[in-house]
Amino acid sequence: MKMTADRSQHPCFNPAVKGQFGRVHLPVAPNCNIKCNYCNRKYDCVNESRPGVTSTVLSPEQALVYLDRVLEQEPRIKVVGIAGPGDPFANADETMETLRLISEKYPQMLLCLASNGMNIGPHIAELAALNVSHVTITVNAVDPEIGAQIYSWVRDGKVLYRGRQAAELLLSRQLAAISKLKLAGITVKINCIMVPGINDHHITTVAEAMRDLGADLFNCMALFPNAGTPFAGISEPSKQEIAAMRSKAEEFLPQMRHCTRCRADAVGLLDQDRTEQFRGCLSACATLPPPAPADRPYVAVASMEGILVNQHLGEAEHFQIFARQDGQYRLLEQRPAPPRGGGVRRWISLARILNDCRAVLVSGAGETPREILREAGLRTVEMNGFINEGLKAIYEGGNPALYKTRKVKSCSAGGCQGSGAGCG
Repeated sequence: MKMTADRSQHPCFNPAVKGQFGRVHLPVAPNCNIKCNYCNRKYDCVNESRPGVTSTVLSPEQALVYLDRVLEQEPRIKVVGIAGPGDPFANADETMETLRLISEKYPQMLLCLASNGMNIGPHIAELAALNVSHVTITVNAVDPEIGAQIYSWVRDGKVLYRGRQAAELLLSRQLAAISKLKLAGITVKINCIMVPGINDHHITTVAEAMRDLGADLFNCMALFPNAGTPFAGISEPSKQEIAAMRSKAEEFLPQMRHCTRCRADAVGLLDQDRTEQFRGCLSACATLPPPAPADRPYVAVASMEGILVNQHLGEAEHFQIFARQDGQYRLLEQRPAPPRGGGVRRWISLARILNDCRAVLVSGAGETPREILREAGLRTVEMNGFINEGLKAIYEGGNPALYKTRKVKSCSAGGCQGSGAGCG
């Protein structure tokens, strides 16, 4: 039975312990499912200290090794969080696997997440089962007209929404998620970014609505103007303005007044940050190869022409099987996929067909087959790009999710000059 961690040791939720207990953020979630007009997605920055920034991205297995090394040097760490650099549930597979690994090895740790709330809903039951105790949801508006000014777009699966429609969808997911989190017994903090001229008149309304949903803590945060974003020209609210707004919002919810706007790779105490000191360790862990199960030496690939990962799991009629031999990636054979139809039975059959593979590289996959393959010990990796890039990430270390949203053109019929198929 999993031991119960002491919730009072979370320094973000309990300012009395911020000088005693620390946190570490594991950057395993590079992708995001919304575009905020204040956000710059240049997440590999080493010189900025703000949310959404990290110096590198880890796989779940690398994150566990990194945590091992952090705890050896900083035993005051009591909280393990995932806060990006994108959104944890735009990278749900990586996020949930990281939490499973940590929960199993470090049951005494407090687990927390920071999300925009768009896609967290389907995972709340498992989050509760893993004893994730604290979740932060960023809610910048409860009026879609105001939300439409803050969010450039919202992506739901493969569908992109803009304007009021995007804001309405995001808000509905956020409200449902917060209610469900509270029913699951999870402590909920609300982050609200104060954007002068956009939502500064609306923040107390947000606080009141969040109180009615049962939220526990409210964090009014100042806009951080980022170059190259639509809100780059809006001035950052002063400390006095933020303090005044917190006093108004406190009528509805307790206020967090000690936020340090942590990076996605932050580590240490809130007032004694050690992110810079651990940067070399983080980078070293990002190059570690994943563990190689002796009984699963191969990687399966869904590809139309044998060069790019460019087929959805459900569309593939066959899978190419690769192995790493003498430092080279070699195609061993091609295996037929189970016939279409048959529902769950099809994916159980596929798990048997690929039972000696540690991963399958695909351009996309549904939640049900991913879960069935995961339970069978097979990792489903979504990416777009050259097969060799995915194989290198699997065998030698790295995060193939970095290739997930990139599109690689294949050769055109005539005048090919090396535009993607390697024939230049």
